[in-house]
Formats: sequence, structure tokens, C-alpha cells
Amino acid sequence: MSQPKKPKKAVVVLLDSLNRHMLGCYGGQEFETPNIDRLAKRALKFTNHYTGSLPCMPARHDILVGAMDFLWRPWGSIELWERPITHYLRRKGVPTQLFSDHPHLFETGGENYHTDFFAWDYTRGHEGDPWKVREDPSWIGTPTLPAKAKYPKEAGKLVYDLSRTWFKEELDFPGPRTMKSTADWLGENGGALDEFLVFVDEFDPHEPFDTPKPWANKYDPEWDGDLLIWPPYAVGGVENGVIDARQGQHIRANYGSKLSMIDHWFGKILDEMDNGLWDDTMFILCTDHGHYLGEKDIWGKPRVPQYETLGHTPLMIAAPGIAAGEIDSLTTNVDIHATLAELFGVESEHMTHGKSLLPLIYGKETSVREYAIGGIFGQWVQIQDGKNKYARAPVGDGFPLSMWSNRWSTMPVPSMPGLRLPNPDRRAYLDFMPGSDVPVIRQPFQQGDMLPFWAMGPQVDDHHLYSIVNDPDEIENRVGDPDEKRMLELLHTALTEVEAPEEQFVRLGLA
Repeated sequence: MSQPKKPKKAVVVLLDSLNRHMLGCYGGQEFETPNIDRLAKRALKFTNHYTGSLPCMPARHDILVGAMDFLWRPWGSIELWERPITHYLRRKGVPTQLFSDHPHLFETGGENYHTDFFAWDYTRGHEGDPWKVREDPSWIGTPTLPAKAKYPKEAGKLVYDLSRTWFKEELDFPGPRTMKSTADWLGENGGALDEFLVFVDEFDPHEPFDTPKPWANKYDPEWDGDLLIWPPYAVGGVENGVIDARQGQHIRANYGSKLSMIDHWFGKILDEMDNGLWDDTMFILCTDHGHYLGEKDIWGKPRVPQYETLGHTPLMIAAPGIAAGEIDSLTTNVDIHATLAELFGVESEHMTHGKSLLPLIYGKETSVREYAIGGIFGQWVQIQDGKNKYARAPVGDGFPLSMWSNRWSTMPVPSMPGLRLPNPDRRAYLDFMPGSDVPVIRQPFQQGDMLPFWAMGPQVDDHHLYSIVNDPDEIENRVGDPDEKRMLELLHTALTEVEAPEEQFVRLGLA
């Protein structure tokens, strides 16, 4: 039997903070996701897919650039020595279109990810997007929140309180607008172009978990207080009194409402795909990471080891001539970049870390990688082999540690004007990234220094080893078992293969 012809069109939909275990097609029963489940009926469902660099923009760097950056820097834009997949497609003449309501793409540290797209469409008003300077004077915005929402005036909350008063109906919300724009584009251009890449960077179901009726309180109809749409970022949130159990239940339900709302609008994209586009288009659904909503009493994305809730993520790929099914092979987010590169016949000129998934999709191989690594800059480093997961904490104080960048940007700050971020100082010097001849600023840090945002705070205080096959809830930390030595050796191999800085070996006790 001849192999199906590779398509020349691709649609990639990234839903932010998409929890795998809450999707019906992955066994979730808590919330309704009929359209994501609809995709699963015609797609290859990857069951052992993991995120890599964390959190939001580092994960997008993995996908669009194909290179993990968490070992060298925290949150940043595309560097001078690298190019996104869209750069090479643009050079080849392949039309590329971005649809997004993701404010981080247009803030410091994400501001150039869109520039190599042939065209891009940005929908305003999400989270801390500085879209409005005052509330709608008529106060006739969608009335599921009080006109003067009682949230702290920090971290984008006041900004969103202003923006959301301008939303009169469901289609005014950023997520629905973004998905409708994508569907409209596919209807107008999908059949008219011989090849294209559409990339949808949809911020939902990321917080704020704000939805209009009929979605609001869909999963918590007995709640009679103001909607709680901002989850805390906390370990032991209920135990330590950050929220009470009833508030936690309500916040989790509001995540479900937003998940179901964006699933509904995701269906509009699938409706357009049904108009003949499945015959010549690859379709990819992915995410950057999950979101803790009370699992182990963890909330948000605080600095804890990458438990399954956060790191074990959904991935579905539909391709012409490929029957629906499951792929159990270990994969990670940088592999999406490698897959698109092979699909369109382009090759990156900088070091990348991904493995194309096309051999898995077309049945030529049963595995493309033996391990996957991930982590957060300045924190733990994690490795998994499909059976075991090992999170290695820094040994001692977490140093030596350097940030490598020639676009000195870290966590976006417009919504956090009081947050100071470090600049390079007299200790900085020029070095070279692996596989590059472009000089890069290397800034060393030492104990007592002000660190980039995601490296701040306490270190993970112990190593973690779990059997994700026999102990998927990660109850028993098996550090000290014979498997730890093997995982340590595998981690050393992995860091060597990606040419990680020598200081990472030192701070992790692997030198």
C-alpha cells in the first residue's frame, strides 16, 4: 500500500493551559469538550506527550523556534542567532498567518514572535492587555461580573476589569473573536491557496476564568457570590488558608466553563475544516502546559516539580489518509517544530532539539526519542523516559547560574510596573551559544543577586522520582531507588547532547 501524500497545508491550534486530564477524549468526565473530542475521532492522539521549557513564552519558543531555552535563559524573545519556522516558510514563499489574543506575544519578551508571519491578526482585551484606560461608561458590559470587580489592583487584574466592561456579548470576548477570525480566514482562503501555515495562539482557557452566560456558573450553579476568575498561585492553597475549599471548587468550575466555551468556538474552525480541508491539510492541536487547579492542593503554576497535571499535555494530529488512533511514543513540544520543518521541506540554520513526528504519523517508526527534558530557568531540570520521571533539584544554593541573551528581555512587565528586573552589569561578557557564531551576552548571577522573575523564590527542596506508569498520581517519591542512578546518567547524557552550559552540570551535582 502506498503512503499517503504529505499535505502542503497545516493548521496549528495552541490552547493555553489546556489540561489533558480534563478532556473527554483523554478520559476526563468533569467538563464538556465535545469539539476537542470530535477532533480526536479523526486524529492521532498522542498519549505520552510532554511540555519542555516552561512557562508560557519559553514553551512557545520550543514550538516556533525548535530549541529549548530554559537552560540558558528565562522568558525571552527570539534571539539574533535563531529563526522561527515562519522565517524559513516566508523565505520559501509559503503563506503564514497568525491569529492570537495572547498579550504576551506583544509584551517585552515575546514582542518579535509574530514578525516573521506573512500576516498576523491580534485580538485585544485579554488578561493584562493594556487595551482600555477606562470602563465602558454605560456599564452595560456582559453582566456576569460586578461593574467594579473587587480584585487586587495588580498583575493585570485592574486592566482586565476595565477591558471586560466593553464586552457586550459572548462574541466580544477575545477567545471567541480569535476563533471566529480563524474560521473566517479558512473559509475565505483555505481552498484558494495551494499551501499555507495557520498558527492559532489562543489564550483560553488561561485565566482569568471569565465567561458570559450561559457558560458562567455552568459547572457551579449553586454559587451565589461574585465569580472568582483569578486563581491563586500557591502550594497548599487550601491548607494554608489562601483560599477555602469551597472557593477552590468554584475556581476549578470556572476553568471548566472557559474550557467548554473555547471548545464551542474551536468547533467553528472544525466546521470550516469539514469543507474539504481535511483532504489536504495537517491539523495539530497542542498546548504550552497544563494548569494546577487543586491537584495536590497546588494552584496556578508555582515553582514545584513538573507534575503530570502541568507537564503531561495533550497533542492531537490529523493528516490526510491517516486513520484515527493512539501513539504512545514519548514526544515533546520541540518535536512540533521539527514536524512542521519536515512537512514543508525547510531546515533550520541554528541548533534545534526536536525530532520530526512524521515517521510516527506515517507508520515508519514506533519511536523517535528515548528521553525528554524540561524545566524552568534557574530551578529544577526534569527528564523522563516514558516510564519514569525524575526532577533534579539544584544542589546547594542553585548557583553557578548565568543568563545568555542578546535581547535582554525576561518576564513581561507592563502589568507589573513595580517589578524590577536585572540588567547586565560589569560581570557580563561575550560568549557563544552552541551551534552559533553570534556573540551573546552572558551574565553570571550569584547568591544575593536580583534574579529574573521565573528564577526568583525558593528552590525545589528535593529531588523527585516517580514511576509514571505504575504511579500516575505521583504519590511515592522513589528517590534512592536503583532507578535514580540510571535517570541521573540519562540526564547527564541529555544535557551533554543539547550542549548545556557546564554550570548546569555543577549546580545540579552532575559535574
